[in-house]
Amino acid sequence: MNFLYPEYEIVRNYDKCISCRACERQCANEVHEFLADKNKMLCDDSKCVNCHRCCTLCPTHALKIVHSGNTYKTNANWSGKAINEIYKQADSGGVLLSSMGNPENYPVYFDKILLNASQVTNPSIDPLREPMETKVSLGAKPKKIERDKNGRLINNLPPQISLSMPMMFSAMSYGSISYNAHESLARAAKELGIVYNTGEGGLHEDFYKFGENTIVQVASGRFGVHPQYLNSGVAIEIKMGQGAKPGIGGHLPGTKILGDISRTRMIPEGTDAISPAPHHDIYSIEDLRQLVYSLKEATDYKKPVIVKIAAVHNVTAIASGIARSGADIIAIDGFRGGTGAAPTRIRDHVGIPIELALASVDKRLRDEGIRDNVSLVVCGSIRSSADIVKAVALGADCVYIGSAALIAMGCHLCRSCHSGKCNWGIATQFPELTKRLNPDIGYKRLVNLFGAWQHEIEEIMGGMGINSIESLKGNRLMLRGIGLNEKELEILGIKHAGE
Repeated sequence: MNFLYPEYEIVRNYDKCISCRACERQCANEVHEFLADKNKMLCDDSKCVNCHRCCTLCPTHALKIVHSGNTYKTNANWSGKAINEIYKQADSGGVLLSSMGNPENYPVYFDKILLNASQVTNPSIDPLREPMETKVSLGAKPKKIERDKNGRLINNLPPQISLSMPMMFSAMSYGSISYNAHESLARAAKELGIVYNTGEGGLHEDFYKFGENTIVQVASGRFGVHPQYLNSGVAIEIKMGQGAKPGIGGHLPGTKILGDISRTRMIPEGTDAISPAPHHDIYSIEDLRQLVYSLKEATDYKKPVIVKIAAVHNVTAIASGIARSGADIIAIDGFRGGTGAAPTRIRDHVGIPIELALASVDKRLRDEGIRDNVSLVVCGSIRSSADIVKAVALGADCVYIGSAALIAMGCHLCRSCHSGKCNWGIATQFPELTKRLNPDIGYKRLVNLFGAWQHEIEEIMGGMGINSIESLKGNRLMLRGIGLNEKELEILGIKHAGE
């Protein structure tokens, strides 16, 4: 007996359906079936994850997917979702797993923040006719300018990451996403003049040529970490946590540890890649400092070190300690950040919004006089150029883009990455599925998206009368809240609209 009624229903218009069987060939979940004796297509709604692959590729648009509409008796306390989750766990005895970011109806503070614009006394700037500076340098900044006896500037700048725009591709490991998806990110980063992050799965040998546009990550499992790897990129990121699962380690099933993935991660084929929740050599800021300087020593002090943490309740104190650990950049991931797989309860109930974490950390570091010790990078569901502008005005130097990049390549947020059956060839290792993402097309779509966002950022800044992204950083005067209470406005450090 199956207590779970299908969440989605596939509606087929038989007047339009020509039984071409495209839907059957394209569905990795085996939803569609052709009955030859009746020359008719049927479908099993219970297998549908709402990825829209069949709808998109149906030549006659004979398909659409709708919510099934089946409901339980109305109960304000026991929602249908809660009941279904109990049925699933009673049936399996396992932990619920989910993909992508937190989908619950928590406030999205970016949507409650409005941007300012110039009018008369501070004229706006036309980005089509006047220069606009969107370049960003990430890394610790010297506290003062030094000159030699002839008055020439002395270059006392520590290693930096140079970006053409305040955007980077966030960490997604080889294994969690496909080879073609990684290639798309690497090629796009090179063309855009930005960087992408390897995630905790090491770096495939084919992508070492993109080293100038690569951040290599060191996580608790140390998968794929060796001297050549550490020296291959422009920066090293120590992953302490991520927004979708604060306090939780990583897990890539052994079914995905095959061939190149096994070799890249340096673990046997078929072995689960489990990253412990903690780094077993880090239990204090002093321990973290030791790893930071070990990595700097291993790379001859030529690369900035990033420490990535999740946005949690005491994030300001944590960031203050990291800024004193010798790290050059702090990356903070909010609770809406995406993931290939996370325990559902962790994803949906642990952590805090990136907007509040960012504003709090920026203020704390400024109050302590150590803001220039580090750059701040934030992530966790950055959905548009407006979100980026608001993040910079709240104090960020730059943002990581993850889910939006996957969507640009074709992801439909069906949140079934953990199954490995991504119909769009992104979060999968099955050869028949990975080939569906053409990296020649995928990278170009990423270039188009980021190019469009860069232009929109320039237009927004021009409307503010600002011609440099540095002039926007931490400039909360350009922000106003709407529909926020006094405490929220206080934490964000902005005034209410109308003030």
